[in-house]
Amino acid sequence: MNYAHPGTPGAIVSFKSRYGNYIGGEFVAPVNGQYFTTTSPVNGQPIAEFPRSSAEDIEKALDAAHAAADAWGKTSVQDRALALLKIADRIEQNLELLAITESWDNGKAVRETLNADIPLAADHFRYYAGCI
Repeated sequence: MNYAHPGTPGAIVSFKSRYGNYIGGEFVAPVNGQYFTTTSPVNGQPIAEFPRSSAEDIEKALDAAHAAADAWGKTSVQDRALALLKIADRIEQNLELLAITESWDNGKAVRETLNADIPLAADHFRYYAGCI
């Protein structure tokens, strides 16, 4: 199947011009305000700008993780497994979108990301849900 280039008519995927770090349940700008541009190996064109994170960003992420640790630690084993299973379900629900995005980012054929890479990511979440 042929897919329209991201952001063009009929495309499954559109990219924002800039992304932030996901910290504490929200996307935030990098502390130092620096970004880098990722280009697609598919066509050599820019995809988007992403945070050039620093030690300060890592500290913010660690602070958020530590703040969430107590609540997560009190979460039952069943609810932890359910959370991982829900992530796997969400990956599978968005399989095509994620596969196309991955292909534009790394240049790999969509058939590989659609049939191997992304399904395996979902499988890993299911595996660890079972391990819990």
